[in-house]
Amino acid sequence: MRDLISYSCGECKRKNYVGTKNKKKNPDRLEVKKYCRFCKKHTMHKESK
Repeated sequence: MRDLISYSCGECKRKNYVGTKNKKKNPDRLEVKKYCRFCKKHTMHKESK
C-alpha cells in the first residue's frame, strides 16, 4: 500500500529526503518545509517522482 516518494527542494531542485505515503488516502502531492543542506536553510520540499 505505501509507496516510496522522494522530496526535492523548491529552490535548488535537488532530491534530499525519502519517505513513504499511502497513495489511496493522499492522492495529492505533498509539500513539507524541511532543511536543505545544499541551500543551508529551511525551504519548501515537494514530492517528486
